[in-house]
Amino acid sequence: MNLQVREVEAVSEQSLPLMGNEAIARGAWEAGVRVASAYPGTPSTEILESLAGYPASDLYADWSTNEKVALDVAIGAALSGVRAICTMKHVGLNVASDSLMSQSYIGAHGGLVLVVCDDPGIHSSQNEQDTRLFAKLAGVPVLEPSDAQEAYDFTKLAFEISEAFDTPVILRSTTRLSHTRSLVRVGTRKTPPSKGFVNAPTRTVTIPANARRLHPKVIEREAKLARYLEDSPLTRWEKGDTRFGIVTGATSYLYVKEVAPTASVLKLGTAYPLPEAAIAAFAASVDRLIVVEELEPVLEKDIRALGIPAEGKSLFPRVGELSPELVRAGLAKAGLMEAAPPTVSLDIEPMARPPVLCSGCPHTATFLALRGLDTRVAGDIGCYTLAAVEPLRSIDTTVCMGASIANATGMALSGSETKPIVATIGDSTFLHSGIPPLIDAVYHRANIAVVILDNGITAMTGGQHHPGTGRTLRGQPAPKVDYEKLCRAVGVDWIRTVDPYEVGRLYQALREAIAFKGVAVVIAQRPCVLDPIKIKGTPLAVNAANCVACQSCMNLGCPSITWSDDVHDGRHKVKIDSSTCIGCTVCAQVCPSDCIQPVQPVMP
Repeated sequence: MNLQVREVEAVSEQSLPLMGNEAIARGAWEAGVRVASAYPGTPSTEILESLAGYPASDLYADWSTNEKVALDVAIGAALSGVRAICTMKHVGLNVASDSLMSQSYIGAHGGLVLVVCDDPGIHSSQNEQDTRLFAKLAGVPVLEPSDAQEAYDFTKLAFEISEAFDTPVILRSTTRLSHTRSLVRVGTRKTPPSKGFVNAPTRTVTIPANARRLHPKVIEREAKLARYLEDSPLTRWEKGDTRFGIVTGATSYLYVKEVAPTASVLKLGTAYPLPEAAIAAFAASVDRLIVVEELEPVLEKDIRALGIPAEGKSLFPRVGELSPELVRAGLAKAGLMEAAPPTVSLDIEPMARPPVLCSGCPHTATFLALRGLDTRVAGDIGCYTLAAVEPLRSIDTTVCMGASIANATGMALSGSETKPIVATIGDSTFLHSGIPPLIDAVYHRANIAVVILDNGITAMTGGQHHPGTGRTLRGQPAPKVDYEKLCRAVGVDWIRTVDPYEVGRLYQALREAIAFKGVAVVIAQRPCVLDPIKIKGTPLAVNAANCVACQSCMNLGCPSITWSDDVHDGRHKVKIDSSTCIGCTVCAQVCPSDCIQPVQPVMP
């Protein structure tokens, strides 16, 4: 059957300055999405936040507890016959991949698009991944827009492809695309009628007997998609100089056009499945074929597998973001253009600015205490991961979301650790993937302490709500998780909730927790100082005359505390910036000379 998908019309009713993520959201809204789900994670966060800005009567949009749950919610909506979208960052797809692999067999029905934002260059992630490899593994098409306009267009087209070929579709963005901003021609919303629930258990229940029949259909679908891509709007041949031709896509296309505007270019809007005939015809028209792509040599390897000579990663790096400079250097290495002139070095050494927790961050005292108690700390993903570096330097491991508690359990079961073992995990991360490992720790009677760092928000990604905040994405009241009750329900007997600003009580609770035989839980509960509102109390100041330059307060790493010009016994005293201090008093509590006091208000 020769399936065709119509090209999304370029409706020029108005142009809006949109980020890539906002353009994706706009495209999804115009495509008639009825359900949108996600777990926040840079660089994908703004997509769902933007979707929540559209009327609630148009679509349901809210955060899920983790990426797999988010995808399962979207799958349920699609199986009920409406268009659904799910968004996440690249490492979130690791969490959601179990559902994706099965859904590839089942199909899409109402239309299902999964937006995954990769992070080349590791700006805010624990690794670099290339989602194109996941698309090939799952057997689902992956679309790769190169700018905000294409992000909008491709999102709408993704739903057309999803329904026409009955497949989930991945839309792959990157940090550079997600956070770029440009004018986007937009149209109006069109909502397809619901198709109703797909009542076909032999398709929607993936037991072995059904899955064996469905797998060949996935392979057949791949062939149909490849034929469609040959003449689709996703494949564009820009004719030029035939000395060499460049196969590229995504944001790499923009770098290529900037550096080699006269070159012949085959721009691919998808890396899977490949339009093989178009690639073969393009390769035959040029003397040399160059592949420019970020991260893995996905296109290069597949083109070579077709028997077509191609050059790629021998010229361009396999790690980090590409740039016009790197593309030019690669083409110069190939002898296809002159190298860029050498840059002039100004011999300026920038001032070191290591990342630190915010002034008054409630996590600071917790990690100061854990270091003071000489514990072995398994950390997790969140703002508090910054406690792994100076000056707090109290986290020993950080693997991925939700790994801390199970890592700590493994350390305890190894029998080789001599220090008290502590797992630290944020409130949103705990709900994301920390509950199963807590159950496992209790089941194995592991001698560990778990510190839930409850600042009442998903702080690292910009202050998003979660089931522990009592609010939805749209700010509506919602049921709120009680962490003490939850921990008791899974078998934890020793639980304490403390305010980390009360340093003495915090130390005592941690001492008791690490002395307890079994799983102990300390809930360090204090709101984030920035979200949802910025907290500002009475600032503190240092009485320089009494400061003995012990520098105990400097161990907090608080950005409001800096060196002063005063010196005592050869060591600099400290001062506090009253404009950024929020008055948490933690520094005053650790000061042995009682020289840190609240700033006295000036009387009128």
